[in-house]
Amino acid sequence: MISDSLAPAITVVVPTYNERENLPVLAERLFDLGIEGLRLLVVDDGSPDGTGDVADKLAAEGRGQIAVIHRSTKDGLGRAYVAGMSQALSEGADIVVQMDADLSHPAESLPELLAPIVQNEADFVIGSRYVPGGQLDTAWPWHRRALSKWANVYVNTLLRLGVSDVTAGFKAWSADALRLVDLQDIKSNGYSFQVEMNHRALSRGCQVREVPITFTERVDGESKLTLGVQAESALTPWRLLLRR
Repeated sequence: MISDSLAPAITVVVPTYNERENLPVLAERLFDLGIEGLRLLVVDDGSPDGTGDVADKLAAEGRGQIAVIHRSTKDGLGRAYVAGMSQALSEGADIVVQMDADLSHPAESLPELLAPIVQNEADFVIGSRYVPGGQLDTAWPWHRRALSKWANVYVNTLLRLGVSDVTAGFKAWSADALRLVDLQDIKSNGYSFQVEMNHRALSRGCQVREVPITFTERVDGESKLTLGVQAESALTPWRLLLRR
């Protein structure tokens, strides 16, 4: 439950690997929103391009609004999020936001993600490409579009989540919802981390809201969607179904 009398403590968790050009832009966009109580927590997986050094510089200039977790190896999206979210909760965050560093998620949509939680109308909120008003960048490759849409059909057919954008990575969580999910027990590590988080939250009674966003293609850097990540994503719904 979020108090109406106090501004909630909000931590935006951003995993990074080779995002030195994008990270400063993202930080500027977030803090330009003027949201009271907002902090940025960067989780860098030992980026060889110096992203960790860029993050440290931002933190030194951030007057306590920016912090960095340095991990020695590239250990996967899921583990990075678990580390960042766990630290955010331990430091008293009321709301934790997941966000990519590649600028594909619109920072200007953050207030719309936060509002249902602040108003106690949802336990977690998904920035969705596939609800009315949501859009995909026309520059996104056709095969990525097809894969994304097929993933939604595939996951919802098996798990019946009733979520339009099951693989979305731009989400806001109440602290209570994250504690109910039990982060330390999450098994998925690639993009299927998003599916497992949704499945756990919904199966444990959390209320979800989807708000439309415009998803844009990255300008700098390379996609992290490997064959291994795709294989895990295909198998994860079956693992969750059998476990249930």
